[in-house]
Amino acid sequence: MYFRPFLWLTFFSLPALLVLLALGFWQLDRLAWKTALINNFNERASAQAILPPAIDADLTELEFHNLALAGRFLHDKERFLTGRTYEGNAGFHVVTPFVTENGTILFINRGWVSEAYREPEKRPFSVEDKEQSVRAVLRLPQKKGYFVPENEPDRGFWFTLNPGQLADHLGLENAVTTYYADQIRQGEVLTLPIAATMNIEMRNTHLNYALTWFGIALSLIGVYIAFHVNAGRLGFRKGQAKG
Repeated sequence: MYFRPFLWLTFFSLPALLVLLALGFWQLDRLAWKTALINNFNERASAQAILPPAIDADLTELEFHNLALAGRFLHDKERFLTGRTYEGNAGFHVVTPFVTENGTILFINRGWVSEAYREPEKRPFSVEDKEQSVRAVLRLPQKKGYFVPENEPDRGFWFTLNPGQLADHLGLENAVTTYYADQIRQGEVLTLPIAATMNIEMRNTHLNYALTWFGIALSLIGVYIAFHVNAGRLGFRKGQAKG
């Protein structure tokens, strides 16, 4: 076998190959991290329920943790998150302040309603003034996306669930602003608002990215070898016949 590498081609190809391999292994590390994160979140959501943490509590390890909530909704102060969908249908998420038994006011995303049922009088069964227990998980305040419009409280347009902004708009000085809660659906029967399910899904495409980088690396190796074979710089020498 003989191999006479082109200096300039090898000079550029070798660093590129190392970068591609590094990116592939980095994505594998990200895959392991994201998988562990999803498992951790689901464990919190199914763990024994805790009482709402204090406003100044460290929430780093509490997002998606199961909450034990008992109290009363302030239905006259409910607001709507615009542009939410359920199974492809456009609608809104109903966000309502909830007064717990100890007087803490917590914002709860109760779930989805269609345009036809946005007004409370269209769904009187969902705005009953009574004490109740709510199954929910703790969520950190949403961050506005780059292409998401700013909230316009005075016009009734809410695109991002920001507890602090909601509290200021509604004049709820003692409301919790460091987190909110997502109500979790109980039972198979759907009622309005349609609450979220317990299963937590997060986008995890790192394996696809890793395979892409490794695929490009293999293609680079293939092109490098083919170029040298066609140029007569890589091959096998024929053995000399013996007399």
